[in-house]
Amino acid sequence: MTEPEKKQKNSRLIKILAGIIIIGAVLAVAAVIALPKAAAGPVAHQTRTITDMMGNTVVVPQEVNRIVVTCCGGATHEVMVMGAADRIVAQPAKCIMPELKVMKPGFSSVTDAGSFDDINVEQIIALHPDVVIASVTSEKGNTKLREAGIPVVTVMTGRGNMSQMRSEFAMMGQLLGSGNQASSLNNYWETKLALVKERIAAIPANEKKRVYYMLGKTTHTNGGSWWGQEYVTAAGGINVAEELGTNRDTSLEQLVKWNPEVIIISSNEGTFIPIADVKNNAQLGSISAVKNNQLYECPIGSFWWDRPSPEAPLGIIWLAKTLYPEKFSDIDLKAETQDFYRTYYGYTLSDAEYEKFLNPQPATK
Repeated sequence: MTEPEKKQKNSRLIKILAGIIIIGAVLAVAAVIALPKAAAGPVAHQTRTITDMMGNTVVVPQEVNRIVVTCCGGATHEVMVMGAADRIVAQPAKCIMPELKVMKPGFSSVTDAGSFDDINVEQIIALHPDVVIASVTSEKGNTKLREAGIPVVTVMTGRGNMSQMRSEFAMMGQLLGSGNQASSLNNYWETKLALVKERIAAIPANEKKRVYYMLGKTTHTNGGSWWGQEYVTAAGGINVAEELGTNRDTSLEQLVKWNPEVIIISSNEGTFIPIADVKNNAQLGSISAVKNNQLYECPIGSFWWDRPSPEAPLGIIWLAKTLYPEKFSDIDLKAETQDFYRTYYGYTLSDAEYEKFLNPQPATK
């Protein structure tokens, strides 16, 4: 092979090697660039499990961005406390309290896909929810949603006791990625309930106020197995209807026999009962609470203060101050309420709004 031929051959080899090196480098760079994209796929579809208030293990997306609420009972308030109100894409219009619309005007235009067992499954499917928050009582509707492949997380909606409510807050914090806010709310509950408990601890049993909890009808109340029992006793009162147990109705004769010292009136069930109607009811005239004008409407904030919801401790403080004003005279309930709303709802509550809470009126259509 001549010298020129050798040089030509070497030149070709060099070009081939250079080409191989360049191709290898390009492939290596391409692989590096592609790595994040390859990793992004599985993360986007990642799931986790939540144990709901019925004990169901529910598979939900890693990030919950679209929420449908099909119940009342303070569920929306819990979502708000967790900082996820803007993720609600549907909720029952009938469950949105008037103050809630003021605090969150967008709620007035959110889709209503029904409530409890009366839901529009097709409408909910079309909303592509990451999760549906539903009541433990609406198993018929919940089953339809599960059969459609939609994750359903149940909440107590007024059926839980105080311990269960704190568990529910923790669960909601886990679901919505708001563990710190859930812990803060639970700490608030523990602190305020402990404060009330400490101040009423020294009251002898025979000096505790005997309370009747009137719910939308003169003879409708809560026996010892219902929230009203904890509500009254947490504030230092005695629920005269405790003996009813799981029942919630009594008679006028029995109410007169119980002779409560205080009657608290709520419209969270039934209809609004003005204090004057109780005062002017001749059949109740012999009752101590009526004779001594110890008749009180339970406050209504963004939810009924006498029902389980994030702001329930405010209602317990109100009742404790009502029953034993001398023991709670230093507590400014208005300041306490405004601080709660600012901290947990991110809302600045005016003095006028607070006064409306303490003077509830019949609901307007």
